Amino acid sequence: MKKLLFSITILHSVAAYAQTEVADTVSAHKLDEIVVKGEKPQTRGEDGIMIVDLPGIVKDKPVNNILEALGYLPGVTDNNGMIGLTGASNVTIILNGELTNMPLQNLYQLLYTTPVDRLKNVEIMYSAPAKYHVNGAVINVVLKTPKPLDGLQGQVRAGYNQAHYGSYGGVFAATYAVKDWTFDLNYGLSRTKSWNQEEAWSNHLFNGQRTMIEDNMRRISQNWSNTIFVSAAWRTLKLTYNGQIISDSKSRSLSAGTLGSFANVYKMLSPVSYHNIALRYVAPFGMTVGGDYTRYSENRSQSLFKGADYLFGSDNKQDINRYHVYLDQEHHIGKWQLNYGVEYQRAEDNSSQQYDSSDNPDFDDRLNEDVAGIYVGTQRSFDWGLSFNISAKGEYYHSKYQHNWNFIPQLGATYYKTPKSVFQLNLSTQRIYPAYWELHGGTSYINDYSTVIGNPKLQPYIQYDAQFNYILRQKYVATLYFQYGDKAAVQLPYQSHDALNLVYQTINMDYKRIVGLNLYAPFGIGYIWNATATANMFNQREKAGIFHDVCFDNSKWVFYGSLSNSFKFSQNCPVSLSVDFSYISPSLQGIADLSGMWKVDAGAKWQFGKKRCCELDLKADDIFNRWSPTMTIHHAGQDYRMKVRDMTRNLKLTFIWRFNGFKPKDTSIDTSRFGTGK
Repeated sequence: MKKLLFSITILHSVAAYAQTEVADTVSAHKLDEIVVKGEKPQTRGEDGIMIVDLPGIVKDKPVNNILEALGYLPGVTDNNGMIGLTGASNVTIILNGELTNMPLQNLYQLLYTTPVDRLKNVEIMYSAPAKYHVNGAVINVVLKTPKPLDGLQGQVRAGYNQAHYGSYGGVFAATYAVKDWTFDLNYGLSRTKSWNQEEAWSNHLFNGQRTMIEDNMRRISQNWSNTIFVSAAWRTLKLTYNGQIISDSKSRSLSAGTLGSFANVYKMLSPVSYHNIALRYVAPFGMTVGGDYTRYSENRSQSLFKGADYLFGSDNKQDINRYHVYLDQEHHIGKWQLNYGVEYQRAEDNSSQQYDSSDNPDFDDRLNEDVAGIYVGTQRSFDWGLSFNISAKGEYYHSKYQHNWNFIPQLGATYYKTPKSVFQLNLSTQRIYPAYWELHGGTSYINDYSTVIGNPKLQPYIQYDAQFNYILRQKYVATLYFQYGDKAAVQLPYQSHDALNLVYQTINMDYKRIVGLNLYAPFGIGYIWNATATANMFNQREKAGIFHDVCFDNSKWVFYGSLSNSFKFSQNCPVSLSVDFSYISPSLQGIADLSGMWKVDAGAKWQFGKKRCCELDLKADDIFNRWSPTMTIHHAGQDYRMKVRDMTRNLKLTFIWRFNGFKPKDTSIDTSRFGTGK
């Protein structure tokens, strides 16, 4: 199966977020019939960093884990569980300033198992300083640290999710501190079953004639997932383990149309396993040294049937070992902060694909990748209102396909005379590398007509991002942004001129450019109603001089809007309600045009028990099932239309029990480059 090709432009727009203005206000003080109230700041700016009181924003929302909570941050979108940041081409999530090299799906699973109660605040960095060892935008999740007096604290969570099929799972999270030791544990077990549907109409031009090929494909997947995060820290020495094992994983796609009925059956021949162990030490003289090791393995088979007849099959295997070490040094020279460091990463990818009853060539390929970097940066705050961080990084990349030097500058600056009016400027550059599996050039079949082909010629591309933020009264945020991806990559369907064959392949375009303005405004009426409105207008242009044997230059103005609401009947009422609306106008991806979409979400949260230690959340997402696009290609002889009919409507019921005043911990990853694909 192909990867879902819509990295919908919503990920470049702003998400809905809520505000609870009164619940987080400072306690009122009575002075002879005069009441003084001070509102806790929702958004602050320092050194080019936006600091957000996310626990206060989601306090009355039916949100119980960090992944869902991130969708309510200013400038952040949660598109069916995929986190994006307005004005940034991509975003990396880190924990307490520490990068953990986890695959993306593992990171999201871990964030989903981490209770939102543990959050202290969240830092949004549109251009992260080089000392974080991340290029581009970063969301830094800052967690509360357990104290010895807290004792053992924890949370048990169980939930059920009804979409087309039912899914269920549970999470146990706990923290403990004694003397100089702190311990954290998160364990999640879930059973997931999903359903998707795509209807396609391909009016294929071949040998001077048009042939209409219709196809209706349904995809069903299921698995068991075990996720574990464990950390032990002694003073400034910390050992962490992240792991995920996916077992009993099965999926199949059933398609019927012009060419007949097909069944594509995928099975994991062994559990998909991800293991990461990291060690970090912070010395008292400002030096930080650390390293981590990652092991990822996947072994998957594919069998394609036409009716009851077996056509062919393949076995896809991927084994990755990745090593990463770094050393950082920080000095304080008067009011200046100087930091510099080095890092090195090596990845060893052994991937293979063996066909059964097919003329396609097998491959058993090794791909070694080395990345070495050195950086220097400085940070300073001036009494007259300016604070900034700036860094420059030199990076060397080497693989059997290419080697190059990269220069990666970064700037983040904040200026304000009073906190009521804050200005921020961020500039960043990064090089984005393709997934390992795509570089091997293997072929996967959807049916007799549609195939997914790798691309050994796929090049990494350079992404330039710039953002200008204005924060008014520590609540209202306006963001003017610009993005430019030189040789940006995209995967789209292409009707071959050489055969009656539809090809999905990731290729490099000439460029992708986005310029836009995002506005975010919280408002409400006391404790009764709190709302947040978001409006994002941007122009997107994508151009390719060579897209297989055609070219395109596609541009469009796009609008995204959302309104998030939460309601309470009284200030201390244990029940709160929420209703959220989202809309995006027609957009584009490469040569394709995407239709507009809209959705309505609603939920209820009930806290009860001694000291409200228990919580029951009920949430309905996309009630009218309208958050799926229609893709249309009608250009240079290409005539194709696909309607995505996924079951995006779902109902979630979650029960939570907290013991000993629990306030838990989080973690992070990036599998964007792992996996054999589908």
